[in-house]
Amino acid sequence: MSIIQFVKINFYIFDETNVEKMRIHLIAIGGSAMHNLAIALKNNGHTVTGSDDEIFEPSRSRLQNYNLLPKEIGWHPENIDDSIDVIILGMHARVDNPELKKAQELNLKVYSYPEYLYEQCKNKKRIVVAGSHGKTTVTSMIMHAMRNQNIEFDYMVGAQLQGFDTMVNLSDTSEIAIFEGDEYLSSPIDRRPKFLWYKPHFAVITGVAWDHINVFPTIEEYNEQFLLFIKTIEPNGYLTWYENDKILNNIVSENKNIDTQSYKSLSFKMKDDESIILFNNKEYKVPVFGEHNFQNMSAALNICKQIGIEEDAFLTSMQTFEGAARRMEILRNDKERRVYYDFAHAPSKVKAAVNAVREREKENKITALLELHTFSSLNSKFLPQYRDALKEADFPFVYFNPAVLEHKKLPAIRKEEVSEAFNINVKNILTDSQKAVEIIKQSPENSSLLIMTSGNFNGVNLKELVK
Repeated sequence: MSIIQFVKINFYIFDETNVEKMRIHLIAIGGSAMHNLAIALKNNGHTVTGSDDEIFEPSRSRLQNYNLLPKEIGWHPENIDDSIDVIILGMHARVDNPELKKAQELNLKVYSYPEYLYEQCKNKKRIVVAGSHGKTTVTSMIMHAMRNQNIEFDYMVGAQLQGFDTMVNLSDTSEIAIFEGDEYLSSPIDRRPKFLWYKPHFAVITGVAWDHINVFPTIEEYNEQFLLFIKTIEPNGYLTWYENDKILNNIVSENKNIDTQSYKSLSFKMKDDESIILFNNKEYKVPVFGEHNFQNMSAALNICKQIGIEEDAFLTSMQTFEGAARRMEILRNDKERRVYYDFAHAPSKVKAAVNAVREREKENKITALLELHTFSSLNSKFLPQYRDALKEADFPFVYFNPAVLEHKKLPAIRKEEVSEAFNINVKNILTDSQKAVEIIKQSPENSSLLIMTSGNFNGVNLKELVK
């Protein structure tokens, strides 16, 4: 019996006409995940409002298009009353947020983002993809394969995907939900990692590499969250995990109540600048590249087999998988130069991105430009984790904005500290965004440029600049 059949037999099939429509207010609606949830809820017929003290693009335009943009920026407790059924609290808000305090005074139900997702999908089969790197891509691959097989599903993924209007979908008729499982905090008043809410039936862990030093000040504390995640997998559930990760080897060996299956990279070759998967004596030409992506694809394949998608069907679907936005996205590809754009910010992600470009650009020189933007990457205690992460680049550069450290209330860091941490020349450490722009403009012809950031180089429109 396939898992699709199993779900139909064992779970209540929702009748959309019987679902009560609610009034829902999102505090910190401008976040990447939060504004997508707001759109999904409005599409489902709920009355949705929200607030935030700052809303940037593309969230601003998308909220405006759906008539969800707050009339006034800021927190307005007078808008909170007992006619609201649900409050959803985003991470951008603080514990003393005026709207949150008003909601608590009125005893309104306040959900964290992941708690609300779980509540909406607790009667469905849940797939959760966790890990310090690659989880967006693995989630995207599974979603792409499921859509190709005409399987209806709910989802939450951390990037915009081609063919999907939003990063969140909640329906009353789907029987499966797939979530990207983030280990960061659930909300300002719920200090648990998000992925501890989801209680998966099928799970992936792509790898464990210390991150979020502002929340998990030691490697041991960070690693423990993945052990806790495994313990949330439903009894007799399934976990697939990357076998060459030493930390995962130790963590998984402690768990006996679930079915575990390790994975490694699918076999592949490069031919005429194209990636070809080699599987069961067949070849599948796919648009993605880099060994880390063939590890990701192997994880996605294992999950898809669990839900009844055959290997050939999965790999055939990968031939049209274009990837997620800002995940090794190609912004320019012509005779003069090729420009890659990636969300990489943690050490393991940066190293994987640089190595992937090196694998593909064997003959070309590579310029790699990384922006430090997260709490961890701007922490002098964490910086040594980046040692040699840019080693495969011919021209490595690192940019950080001192004003961001002030905004995040972090101690200042010196160029020399960053240089020492990355093991690159201090002349290649930049603090002026215009100098970073010049690197993008002037990188040599007949070379490749890799831009890595979870920020925007102090407001630079990278896509327009590259054009």
